[in-house]
Amino acid sequence: MASHSSPTFLDNLKALPGNLWNAIFRHGRPTSDRARSQAVFSNVFLHIHSARVHPHSLRLATTWGLGVGLVAQFIILTVTGILLMVYYMPAIGMAYDSMKDIHYVVPTGRVIRNVHRWASHMMVVFVILHMMRVFYTASYKKPREFNWMVGMILFVLTLALAFTGYILPWDQLAYWALTIAANIAGSPNELTASLGFAEGFKPGDVLKELLLGSSEAGQHSLIRFYTLHCVFLPVLTTIAVAVHFWRIRKDGGLARPQGTPTPAGGHPPKVGPAPSMAAPAVQVEEAPRKTYGLMCVVRDRSPHTGKDPDETVPSWPYLLRAELLVFMVVMLMCVALGYFFDAPLRELANPALPENPAKAPWYFLGLQEIVSYSAFVGGIVIPTLTIIGLGLIPFLDREEEAPGIWFSGPRGRRAAAQAAVFAMIAAVLTVAIPVNFGWLRNWFPGIHQLVIIFVNPGTLLTAAYIVWSLVVIRRTRSTRLGGIALFTCFVVGFVILTYVGTYLRGPNWDFYWSTSQWPGH
Repeated sequence: MASHSSPTFLDNLKALPGNLWNAIFRHGRPTSDRARSQAVFSNVFLHIHSARVHPHSLRLATTWGLGVGLVAQFIILTVTGILLMVYYMPAIGMAYDSMKDIHYVVPTGRVIRNVHRWASHMMVVFVILHMMRVFYTASYKKPREFNWMVGMILFVLTLALAFTGYILPWDQLAYWALTIAANIAGSPNELTASLGFAEGFKPGDVLKELLLGSSEAGQHSLIRFYTLHCVFLPVLTTIAVAVHFWRIRKDGGLARPQGTPTPAGGHPPKVGPAPSMAAPAVQVEEAPRKTYGLMCVVRDRSPHTGKDPDETVPSWPYLLRAELLVFMVVMLMCVALGYFFDAPLRELANPALPENPAKAPWYFLGLQEIVSYSAFVGGIVIPTLTIIGLGLIPFLDREEEAPGIWFSGPRGRRAAAQAAVFAMIAAVLTVAIPVNFGWLRNWFPGIHQLVIIFVNPGTLLTAAYIVWSLVVIRRTRSTRLGGIALFTCFVVGFVILTYVGTYLRGPNWDFYWSTSQWPGH
């Protein structure tokens, strides 16, 4: 019997690189469809993708790279945030000085902080645009209802991350933005007082203390927002992003119009000038020889059944190449903006010297415009109802239609255009009437405070948008078109009110056409 000697230690040492490589990468070079699929299956980071993807999903006009861009911005924020944490000190007496050190002393600290700030702003813009793309292409419909709700959670988390980070420099901008938020949190006291509840029942004080960690902004507030921004919210966002991508895969990939030409249908999409983003042409020499099992032909409730695998292309390298390109573009934008435009840093926070006007971050200025009429309704009631209403859209609009078509066709485009005109007129009147003629308190000095709380330009604007959508539903007999009208109204209203709050509001929140009209100090 021939004896087989065990490898010596020297043999094991020589074979170490190859054995280590084989232990990590358990597939061959990705030169065929099968090897590319194995590369995705066996990688913990790539496995969140499906092994194959439809060519329509790779076209730039399908998603404009907004979802991948959001992930790229979150990664940039995470890396730059960790670098900033090395030098930042979350203490009232040191937070502002540490920000100055980062900006003026730490090597590349200024650019890193600027990149972090611009990536945060871009993430807010991208998440809004991404929601608009998903809504206007009806990509929230069955079986994607749950993923739309996950997207709404990510929208709220994005705003929360941006605002909590806005507070950390502890300068005048941060302190008075936090003061505005605290006043909104305490606004339920105004309602309970108007209703005649006992003096000891003040739910606003509970919300305010929950937000600040004490009765007023200070050290407890700073450490609370630091913990939220650096630990709690990033962990929740990471989990939600993973679930969001997982549901995209389980729901059959990105929504696309029925009958989109595919390689299997004999109509391979044209390869554009940017091959990384365009749908790739079919390479016959790489087509694997395979047979189909029962799971490939049986029809059931899964979005994947009833689909020929030959209609798709491998995620590696086409999808990964497109994602890498989007990441590089986003990174270039953040670095360019961070290099040329500095993040603001005002004077050290001073509770005795109010900012006038005290403004929230730009993405909350539209909300602040409504809050100026009623803190409770504008800051709590309307935002809460808006978020709940948006989350329930897939369950209120149950019309059967092919997803992936912008505005669901010409009728939807007309409904959106008409709603945009109406929303613009209504939003302008919402600002113009109180500025020129005052409001109920000016007209009826003795009016009850409860009427002032609930009957104000903000609530009337919201009611007008809802009534307009109901009119569209009744006229067209389509909940989808009514939803398009309502969503468009809120988007246009948000843009106009944000513009007013940013450029047309001055000291004491008075209306000015330009900053040159502001009164001198």
